[in-house]
Amino acid sequence: MIHPHLTRLVRLLAFVPVLACAQGTLADYERANGLRERNQALAVNLAERATWIDKTSRFWYRKSVKDGHEFVLVDATTLAKTPAFDHERLASALAKASGEKVAALKLPFLTLTFVEEQQAIEFAAFETRWRADLKDYACHKLGPVRSFPRRAGLPQTLPPATLGPQASPDGKWEALIVNYNVHLRPKGKREGFELSFDGSEGNSYEGRSISWAPDSKKLAAYRTRPGYHRKIQYIESSPEDQLQPKYSSLEYAKPGDAVDIQQPVLFEVESRRQTIIANALFPNPYQLSRPVWWKDSRGFTFEYNQRGHQVYRVIEVEAATGRPRALISEEPKTFFCYSGKKFRQDLDDGGEIVWMSERDGWNHLYLYDGAMGKVKAQITRGNWVVRGVEKVDEERRQVYFRASGMYPGRDPYFVHYYRINLDGSALTPLTEADANHAVSLSPDLKYYVDTWSRLDLPPVAELRLTADRKTVAEIERGNIDDLRRSGWRPPEVFTSLGRDGKTDIWGILLRPSNFNPSRKYPVIEFIYAGPQDSFVPKSFSPYFAMQSLAELGFIVVQIDGMGTSNRSKAFHDVCWKNLADAGFPDRILWHKAVAAKYSFYDITRVGIYGHSAGGQNALGALLFHPEFYKAAVASCGCHDNRMDKIWWNEQWMGWPLGPEYIACSNSENAARLKGKLLLSVGELDNNVDPASTLQVASALIKANKTFEFLMLPGQGHSPGGAYGDRKRSDFFVHHLLRVEPPEWNVIDKKPEQEATSQ
Repeated sequence: MIHPHLTRLVRLLAFVPVLACAQGTLADYERANGLRERNQALAVNLAERATWIDKTSRFWYRKSVKDGHEFVLVDATTLAKTPAFDHERLASALAKASGEKVAALKLPFLTLTFVEEQQAIEFAAFETRWRADLKDYACHKLGPVRSFPRRAGLPQTLPPATLGPQASPDGKWEALIVNYNVHLRPKGKREGFELSFDGSEGNSYEGRSISWAPDSKKLAAYRTRPGYHRKIQYIESSPEDQLQPKYSSLEYAKPGDAVDIQQPVLFEVESRRQTIIANALFPNPYQLSRPVWWKDSRGFTFEYNQRGHQVYRVIEVEAATGRPRALISEEPKTFFCYSGKKFRQDLDDGGEIVWMSERDGWNHLYLYDGAMGKVKAQITRGNWVVRGVEKVDEERRQVYFRASGMYPGRDPYFVHYYRINLDGSALTPLTEADANHAVSLSPDLKYYVDTWSRLDLPPVAELRLTADRKTVAEIERGNIDDLRRSGWRPPEVFTSLGRDGKTDIWGILLRPSNFNPSRKYPVIEFIYAGPQDSFVPKSFSPYFAMQSLAELGFIVVQIDGMGTSNRSKAFHDVCWKNLADAGFPDRILWHKAVAAKYSFYDITRVGIYGHSAGGQNALGALLFHPEFYKAAVASCGCHDNRMDKIWWNEQWMGWPLGPEYIACSNSENAARLKGKLLLSVGELDNNVDPASTLQVASALIKANKTFEFLMLPGQGHSPGGAYGDRKRSDFFVHHLLRVEPPEWNVIDKKPEQEATSQ
């Protein structure tokens, strides 16, 4: 007979969460590795965003079907829906032309372009551009997939146009660079004359910057004084085609480097007059956009981004006098987000300008009087953000735009679409469903396709009339019945208050498929706190990579903390000169709120991983918040913002370089390391200088710190592919689950040994 006290004890223990056991096993790994293929096969009719064909009333989209995907063509006027082409014939023809294996429902491209009045399609596959004739399905090579050489540190502001002669609009003249100066000659002739004489090796005119006035009487060009053109040196240790290493270099500007200084110059053809534009309005350029002339040739404009990104101007130069003036000037206290929140469209040849700005604390649209250089109307306003402009209908004086945060009580990151008049009146929603939307407007604005979904709701695609927003037809509705029957569950959306006690912080949780609420699970956070966007998924997917990690016995989460984008300007400004913050005060409060609600959520065992800026964040968690985070995997991290590309880091950390760079540096703070760390880097990383990771490793060694390090030979800006994924999983299984991962060296050899013995 069992003692009564023991019976009561057993009953009490049944309600106490216990550590997860028998997890991180080979069976768990095998199940995790099969999740993507299994889940994707069980979700069908998942429509991707629609693409309209030229100026027609027809559009195409790609959708999931059993065993793969297919492309669908729809006529909006007749509602006829057919395959976009014969998938079997195209697969066969492409296989024959390329020499590669091609399956009809697994075509090696995601997007295409209809050409030749829809009698052919063009697409990219196997590093080649192809054209397929839809009559006989013959596939013809168009050339390699285009890739333009670039300076890794600087954004490409001038197009990679030809450096040869630039013809005038009337066809009479050609302008080109000869001996570093602007040279003019009659079209088709070899002899001509110089328009400038002040160009030299160290202060040369740029052929790409030459911009003719529409009347062919004037032209503008930039004279450029080169800055410091830094190069990163690479060693490819293990090339495929030879034994010895290969050496290469990449031009790569870093924060603080001297940048190219561009000076606009105006030329008059008949008089050969040269006017150097006074630079008082653009004294310290980080970059100038290419000169663009008004259609009536009265002048040209360019955009000035000041070094440090705290002054951004649209500048007009009067052709008759060369006098510059600022049409628009943004001068925020922190940064002007030129890399994600800049929009400009000129109307009526510059009579009006639609402009995007965060000047009232939220990202909105403004209408400028182009002649006066003053705001005529704030087009959008309120405690919500414009996410982008789809179309400015100049004839009807309307703007079609996407925005988020307009509906109280809904996820403030859900994108909805709207129409509004240029004077700010008649705001009209084009989408209603409580979901994340992607709208495609027809070229004539008569129709639009609204494709919407949530994490728990598969995509629905509807064809609608723009005039009254009525639904013409439901084009597609995703089916996940089989997926649900398999035991799949969507990520859970969770919110808590951030550090200010009033702002909602949004994130998601993913559980293993064999989740047991009576157990306690270690927590792993996937982090990317780059200020250029927000990152927590909002749209449906049958599979997220985080789910495979959760399958090993973890709760995996992702959070958007303060300092990321798509909320208020104040929310975003937390990152300013403070990238080490990474929203951690909000993230930790979020974790604690989840733990207060769920007993299975073990915040005594929290790990974190991230890549690139997320790699910087992941290591930063152990350096600056070791009381909370216990283990981290950081791949290809920009661990010191002085070592990474100039445009990204000066945008958020400012210029000139100050003590904030050192305060935020993982290398400078490496001696603070507590917890378990795995660092990895690709030796050929052309996004973040690989030395950034190696310098962290050096600092950790000097501080006598213990950590794991993985160099990935031959790999670029990558966490390591399948091998890197497994190393990360093993690391967390060992340090958070506290069990040993499978013996891969033994397991991997078994099939070979068995084959040999047979």
